[in-house]
Amino acid sequence: MKRRAPNPALQGDVVDIIGYQEHLAGHFRQIEPASLVVPLIISFGDPFSIGLGRLPSRNDSYGSFAAGLYGGPVVIDSFGSACCIQVNFTPPGAYRFFGLPMHELADRMVALDDIHGSDAITLRDRLGEQREWERRFDLIEAFIQPRLAASEGPLSATAWAYAELLRSSGTERVETIAGKLEWSRKHLAAKFHAEIGLAPKTVGRMARFNRAIRLARRRSDGGWAGIAAECGYADQAHLVREFVEFAGETPGTWAARLV
Repeated sequence: MKRRAPNPALQGDVVDIIGYQEHLAGHFRQIEPASLVVPLIISFGDPFSIGLGRLPSRNDSYGSFAAGLYGGPVVIDSFGSACCIQVNFTPPGAYRFFGLPMHELADRMVALDDIHGSDAITLRDRLGEQREWERRFDLIEAFIQPRLAASEGPLSATAWAYAELLRSSGTERVETIAGKLEWSRKHLAAKFHAEIGLAPKTVGRMARFNRAIRLARRRSDGGWAGIAAECGYADQAHLVREFVEFAGETPGTWAARLV
């Protein structure tokens, strides 16, 4: 696995860029908890089998695709020959890059060819021809940057509201954020549906859950009661319920897989 931080022109729209290649035959399974990134995967190896909130079936095969936000765990199976680049967009960055309503990507995977047509095919071929990861990273940044630049403009009110939810790790009330914009809660929800993909309340819960995950990764002793309190959950049982929904397992089971 190779990772590159985005160049300055992409920061704020792209979280990071990852290169992934398998060299050992076998059946490999990753379980990814709900996150607030919108991935773009360009594959030049075998496809992945992916299930949203469940184990993938034989019909759940995906090569190059984009996926919007999903409020649950994602189960990813591969079989030793996967090779791809993954670009992780922020939701506002994805809205600018893809140029389509984000609810069309939420809770699903969409083939890259259906979004970018022949340009996607050409890019996939060029990436596959390269053998150096740094050169692949250069190519993908050259593909992304002009498309983002074409939609440059002032920060949208929705993007500001999204940033407020992240800044507060989901603890600021949706009504408060809507009031700062002099919007109704219903109008804010409609704007999130179009530009982020999920309702603001769900995004706020995911932001708080992701803060809990970050804290847990830094603590070797678990300390779930303290994490629950620090993140603003009513109690540890509340945190456990959120973990089961967003990660598909209890905090203890999730932590055990990290060892």
